[in-house]
Amino acid sequence: MKKLFITLVCLLTSANSLAGGRSDDPLLGKLMIGQFEVREADGSDPVVLEAQGWLGRDLHKFWVKADVERVGSETEEAELQLLYSRAVAPYWDLQVGWRHDDRPKPNRDWLALGLQGLSPYYFEIDAAAFIGEDSRTALRLEAEYEILFTQKLILTPEVELNLFGKDDPELGIGSGLANAQAGLRLRYEFRREFAPYIGINWTKLFNGTADSAREEGEETSDTQFVAGIRAWF
Repeated sequence: MKKLFITLVCLLTSANSLAGGRSDDPLLGKLMIGQFEVREADGSDPVVLEAQGWLGRDLHKFWVKADVERVGSETEEAELQLLYSRAVAPYWDLQVGWRHDDRPKPNRDWLALGLQGLSPYYFEIDAAAFIGEDSRTALRLEAEYEILFTQKLILTPEVELNLFGKDDPELGIGSGLANAQAGLRLRYEFRREFAPYIGINWTKLFNGTADSAREEGEETSDTQFVAGIRAWF
C-alpha cells in the first residue's frame, strides 16, 4: 500500500517536472464534495460523504476519492482511492492507482483502472475496473446529468452500478451485478461553490448479494429521502 502511494506521488512529481513549471501550466488543485447528506431510514439515519479532489497540472494530476457512510457512531462503509490521472482527450482522464475498502471488514485492496470525464450530451461518467487479491475483480459505472431549471436551481439524476467477478462470502457479495443505486437531487446554488439540496435515493441488491442479505434478515431494496450540501473549493 505504501509502496503504491509513493509510486503515484513520484509519477505525479515527475510529470510536473516535465511540464517545467511553465506559467501557462500552473500547479492547481480542487476539492469537490459531491454529497454530504443525511438519509432518512428506520432507526438511526445514515450520514453519507462522497468527495474527491485533485492536485496537478493540465495533463497530469494526483487524484483522491473518498466514500464514507456512518450510522450512529459506527462507520458502516469506508472507501479510499489514490490515483494518478492523465488527460487522454478533451474532458477525459485515464486513471490508475489503488483502492482500499476499510469498511465493512475484512478490508480489501484493489488495483484501480478507470476513465472519468464528460461524454456527449454532458453526461458525467466515472467508469472503473478493479483487480484484487485471490483473483477478485469488480466493475463500477457512475453516471450523472444536470438539468437546469434556472441558473441556480438544478436537478441532478444519477446512477451507480457495481459488478463483481466472483463471490466474496465474507462480505456477503455475490458474483455478477451486486447492487444498483439511483438518485434525484434538487439543489439551489446560493453560490457556485455552495449548494444545499433535497432529494430521493433508491438502492437495490441483486443475485447472490441479495440472497446473502435475505439470509441475514435484511431488506434487498430501500428508498430514502435525503438532505445535504454540495460544495467545492
